[in-house]
Amino acid sequence: QVQLIQSGGGLVQAGGSLRLSCAASGRTSTGYSVAWFRQAPGKERAFVAVVDSKDNTFYMDSVKGRFALSRDNAENTVLLTMNNLKPEDTAVYYCAADSSDGLSWYPTAYQLWGQGTQVTVSS
Repeated sequence: QVQLIQSGGGLVQAGGSLRLSCAASGRTSTGYSVAWFRQAPGKERAFVAVVDSKDNTFYMDSVKGRFALSRDNAENTVLLTMNNLKPEDTAVYYCAADSSDGLSWYPTAYQLWGQGTQVTVSS
């Protein structure tokens, strides 16, 4: 059974950095895109960034220049490196995979989801 296993996250002061990892266990194909979403308390799940199998990326405006995606196809892992973090980045972060290898920002486009990981940025 294919699963997305997340790691990373935690508590950091404003201006600091964190790295989130999303590993696809049980998957041998790399022809899929991986997106990151986040959900703050009382808010809907929101798109953050996405990378496809050809390393095309798309970021939401508020994280451009601060967040960066990278993928290691040999390890079936996608990393989200977050720099210059702000208190408004505080949320539970989820990775998600789309077997059609799209660059969608809609959660419904993704078939497989990670378990979520908390990111807290203190001011």
